[in-house]
Amino acid sequence: MKISKPIHPMALFRLSVLGTLAACPPLHRGELKQHLQALAARDYLDPTTGRPVRLAEKTIERWYYAYKRGDIEALAPCSRSDQGASKIDPALQQALLQAKQDNPQRSLNALIRLLEKEGRVARGVLSRSSVHRLLRRHGLSHTAGSPSQPRERRRFEAHHAGDLWQGDVMHGPKIPVKGRLRKVYLVSLMDDASRLITHSAFCTDEGALAIQGVLKQALLKRGLPSRLMLDQGAAYRSTQLQAICARLKIHMVYCAPYQPEGKGKIERWHRRVRDHFLGELDLQRIQGLEDLNARLWAWLDQDYHVTPHAGLNGLTPLARYQQDLVNIRPLGPLATELDALFHHYHTRKVRKDGTVSLHGQYLEVPFELVGQSVILVEDPHQRQVVAVLDAQEQPVGKATPLDARANLKRRRQQPVIPDPSPTAQTGPNAIELALQQQQVDWVLDTDANEEA
Repeated sequence: MKISKPIHPMALFRLSVLGTLAACPPLHRGELKQHLQALAARDYLDPTTGRPVRLAEKTIERWYYAYKRGDIEALAPCSRSDQGASKIDPALQQALLQAKQDNPQRSLNALIRLLEKEGRVARGVLSRSSVHRLLRRHGLSHTAGSPSQPRERRRFEAHHAGDLWQGDVMHGPKIPVKGRLRKVYLVSLMDDASRLITHSAFCTDEGALAIQGVLKQALLKRGLPSRLMLDQGAAYRSTQLQAICARLKIHMVYCAPYQPEGKGKIERWHRRVRDHFLGELDLQRIQGLEDLNARLWAWLDQDYHVTPHAGLNGLTPLARYQQDLVNIRPLGPLATELDALFHHYHTRKVRKDGTVSLHGQYLEVPFELVGQSVILVEDPHQRQVVAVLDAQEQPVGKATPLDARANLKRRRQQPVIPDPSPTAQTGPNAIELALQQQQVDWVLDTDANEEA
């Protein structure tokens, strides 16, 4: 089985900043500059601090060319040899920090100009990157007090099916699940151009795993989209989901927080589900989650997908989708690797008894790994560890559920004991020296007694 390597979280963040620019064909310099200016004008959530940040055009441009040269791996950060140290004079460091604290709205350029005007430093000596690293190390790099401006909104539609999918979660009813009533959530993915539901399912939660499960089924049924538009929820920003999309060349687009207008099509889909599906559903007939989903999928095929849609000039979602079959990216050879692309990776240290823990369960790994850090490769939808990797990401065995009772009768592997046969010694020996000293002491004691 093929095992994919984990992707650095910062590389995923940088790819999300590039967005659709990463998928664009080679651009002329003027066109690229326009894209960079637009990206630099946006706010982004720093993956390490969670705070909104702005990025310079040069920074985004550097990431763009790195991605074109070396794909997602080229976006992973490299450690600086001088990390944690600043070449700025300590007195200037203190002055910069004080100036920023006095007025948190001061930009990097404003801070540098202030020190230059005060005569503390010659013009051009301080670089923006050095000042930025200094402020970031002291938690002062974020901006404050930025004025709010009205957000421009425009109706949009993808050019063809498969160009853009929208995803969202709707709160559903309570149904019996394993003997008790539980609230369920409808996780859906919609093709923007055709309004076709690429896959939708009721789940017992709205977490990252449920969303990944729906995405996996949508890919198997409808091929690969070019872009995936989601909201800012933590489940949609999970490292695993970003890694999956990066490997499949699906560019993630995030809606602005608290702006439901940006995903109006899927909101209308939710309204249709409430009115035409849940409104007609007899909950007394529902025996479990599988029963509810069977009815949902039947309603999708027999009603929603074959009903004319006003926003499609009277076409049905299925008919509109079929018009663009030539534009759909098929999975092709990736179909055999799809399970591996959805694997999760967990780093664990092997205990002295040869076990590791995952999701509250103890697993046994090869005993020779005791004391080492290993990577557990999990199929999250089967809740099964499919491989164990070492620190160099090489397979080193399997993980099996701990059976403590079986271990009671299991024959232990004995350690190799060195051969106890005597060997000739030519140098000093502590035992022989002790014996010689005792003999000397005995002779001295005997002589002393005779003289007495």
